[in-house]
Amino acid sequence: MSGETLQVYFLGTAAALPTPNRNPTCIMIRRGSDTLLFDCGEGAQQQMMRARTGFTVDAVFITHWHADHYLGLCGLVQTMAFNGRKEPLTIYGPKWVHEFAAALEDISHTKIGFRIYSSEVRDGTVIPFDGYTVRAFSVRHGMPALGYILCEDERPGRFNRQRAIELGIKPGPLFGRLQQGKTVTIERDGETVEIKPSDVMGEPRPGRKIVYSGDTRPHPDGWEKWGADADLLIHDATYDDSEKARAQEVFHSTAGEAGEIAAKINARKLALVHASSRYTNMTTHIRDAGQNYKGEIIAPNDLDMIEIPFRD
Repeated sequence: MSGETLQVYFLGTAAALPTPNRNPTCIMIRRGSDTLLFDCGEGAQQQMMRARTGFTVDAVFITHWHADHYLGLCGLVQTMAFNGRKEPLTIYGPKWVHEFAAALEDISHTKIGFRIYSSEVRDGTVIPFDGYTVRAFSVRHGMPALGYILCEDERPGRFNRQRAIELGIKPGPLFGRLQQGKTVTIERDGETVEIKPSDVMGEPRPGRKIVYSGDTRPHPDGWEKWGADADLLIHDATYDDSEKARAQEVFHSTAGEAGEIAAKINARKLALVHASSRYTNMTTHIRDAGQNYKGEIIAPNDLDMIEIPFRD
């Protein structure tokens, strides 16, 4: 797992109304060979072509059933079928995900050629993948709505090469077995000796973590501990702080409130997304978030990609 890439593509960063420079919400995360979509607003296919990601998607996670978060799936599924996809596609989402998946198949007048599965998830649902999980958590958006946390499994601790040599292990394949968590046996001073991984490995190290809030009022209750120390928090920042009353009215967050959440969970980086069409730039958003959060703040443009490194 130590060599797996973790990349985030901001394919759509607009709020409900697209602008000439921003598409509705669509976040693609590539973790190793897996590609996950978090929301899929209209125009997602063209954004994938512009970002040169291709159309291979292993799973889709929808935060809620406002059209700017799912309309792009209708066209994407048809393109997948046109390209001859055979692998099933699972769509995860809150209440009504089964009805949506059924509608995707119903509106097609030709055979899609692959199965569409739906999975209703709730607060606390954990979906396991190879080397990581995706956890759903409840948010406040005036309707059934979720956020998601992608969290990698723990990594092995650092291998103490010098200690292994002192214990009588020669550099070579046995080093690799110990790093894989396997006990090895050697001959030492005429006796058979077992060397355990704990004899030469440091404490396990955390994997990387990405939190995606979806559309929400600031609401860390219930997921704060699961999102703690996130490498990246992608948070709703529909408005700058001058529109706080409007944000409360329509169940969205301001940039300053997103900054408060980033500080609360000790995130390493904050990405401000879901920008209202009233803004031509995000200068005031970054300023407002910076009043409450001293970590790195970005306001990604559409098609920006960032790579999440290991902390050590």
